[in-house]
Amino acid sequence: MAQLTTRQVSVLAALVTAIGGGILVGVSVSLMDGPLGMWVPFLSAVVLFGIAYGVLSMAIEQFVNSRIKVLYRTVHNLKRNRPAGEPPEPAGDAIDRVNNEVREWARERRTEIKVLEEREKFRREFIGNLAHELKTPIFNIQGYILTLLEGGLEDEKVNRDFLNRASNGVDRLMKIVEDLDMITKLESGVMDLKLKALDLRGTVEEAIQELEIQARDKGVTLRNELADDVVVMADKGRLMQVLMNLLNNAIIYGREGGTCTVSSYPLDEQVLVEVNDDGIGISEEHLPRLFERFYRVGKSRARNEGGSGLGLAIVKHIIEAHGQTISVKSREGVGTTFSFTLQKAPQRLGRIASS
Repeated sequence: MAQLTTRQVSVLAALVTAIGGGILVGVSVSLMDGPLGMWVPFLSAVVLFGIAYGVLSMAIEQFVNSRIKVLYRTVHNLKRNRPAGEPPEPAGDAIDRVNNEVREWARERRTEIKVLEEREKFRREFIGNLAHELKTPIFNIQGYILTLLEGGLEDEKVNRDFLNRASNGVDRLMKIVEDLDMITKLESGVMDLKLKALDLRGTVEEAIQELEIQARDKGVTLRNELADDVVVMADKGRLMQVLMNLLNNAIIYGREGGTCTVSSYPLDEQVLVEVNDDGIGISEEHLPRLFERFYRVGKSRARNEGGSGLGLAIVKHIIEAHGQTISVKSREGVGTTFSFTLQKAPQRLGRIASS
């Protein structure tokens, strides 16, 4: 059954009052003769209805408003996130207004709760992943130091080797801390980018040369297929980080005898850069989370393969700090392609030295 409004309640109460009053008046004048005696009860009922409706309507409105005004103002201000004050009074029944406000407020709170639950889930995963990443090098360092303290320090066959391993563990810890610090600065906007016109082909060639030995050891060929006249606006140091990280991933997860190709395509005021490899690939279920901090893709991309687990997260933040976007597409056993955009230089400057 639908809820009655205050006006409907007033009408019903006034009608009952009018009928009752009309009956009483009719009984009292039933002994009167003539046609006037027939109209007195009817006229009395009409007059009583009008009076009762006016009085009851005013009384009920005052009664309801006086008790729900505080509730209405509180809900309205919570919903609008405003300091306490007089809320606007939209037209319509008071109870309906409160009911609609509460429903809308409840919908917003459910949405906020859902967002908070997702954030809490991400926070738990992040803390768990961070603890796991830190635990491995810390335990390794602890094991090497304990071995040295328990007599290995006097053994020339193991002391220098274990000290070097402990040093490598410290380096890995420092890498994780530095990468986390970099992501925090990129997210907060503290880290300023020094944008300038860059020869994209020359910058890619420099990154390939840095990884030439590593690629040769893995049997992966790195190819630079960019044209000579591609000039972009970017921070060279940060762009080198992006390229080095993506090329390094292609080497680590590439197959022996495979290739990784860097190419570009013009897009109006932007340049689309693609880093494509024919390695092991990534299953589709992992792609949406690939740029999350410490996110790993199964055993094939396990933690024992090194790295801080923050490389792709840093890549994403650097590209977004340039005001651009990055995406990934991949198929298992076929390969992976990372695509990101860069802003074209305001004018074609010919070949620019990448230094």
